Amino acid sequence: MMNWLRTNKYAAILLMFVRLYVGYEWLTAGWHKLTGAKPFDATGFLNNAVAKPVLETGTTDMLYPNYVAFLKAFALPNVKLFNVIIPWGELLVGLGLILGCLTTAAVFFGMLMNLMFMLGGTVSANPWLFFLGTIVIAAGANAGKFGVDYAVLPLLHKWFDKAWERIFHKPRGRLTH
Repeated sequence: MMNWLRTNKYAAILLMFVRLYVGYEWLTAGWHKLTGAKPFDATGFLNNAVAKPVLETGTTDMLYPNYVAFLKAFALPNVKLFNVIIPWGELLVGLGLILGCLTTAAVFFGMLMNLMFMLGGTVSANPWLFFLGTIVIAAGANAGKFGVDYAVLPLLHKWFDKAWERIFHKPRGRLTH
C-alpha cells in the first residue's frame, strides 16, 4: 500500500484532490484571519486553553501539563508573535498545498498546527485535517507530483547535493529502496 501511495500515478491524482481540499481549508482559515473586520488575536484562545485545559475523564488532572506550561510561559507572553504566525502560517500552508510546492513541508506544519489546536481543546475539523495530512505526508513527493514540486524538488536535490559536497568534500550517499 505504501509503495502504491508513494509511486503510483493514479495515487498522485487522488492525492492531488486531497491536497487541494486540505489546502483550501488552510488557505481560507488564514485568509479570514488576515482580512477579518477585527485583527486576529489569539489571546482569548490561549487564555481559555490555560484556564480550562483538557482534563482526564473523571478527574481534575491535566492531560497535557507540558503544553499548558508552554502556553503560560511562552505563548501568552509572546501572543503578538502568535498573532502573526498563526494566520500567515495557515495561509502559507494552504498556498503550499494548493500549488503543490514543498508539499510535505507544508502538510507537516499544517499537522503541527492541527496538533497544537487539539491539545488546546479545539476539535472542529482538526482531527479530519490531521488524518488527511497523514496520508499526504506518507505519500511523500508523490503528493506534489502534479504541482510545483515536479520542478522544484529536482532543483533542491541538486542544490543540496552540491552543498553536501562543498561541506564534506565527498558525494552524498544515496539511499536505496
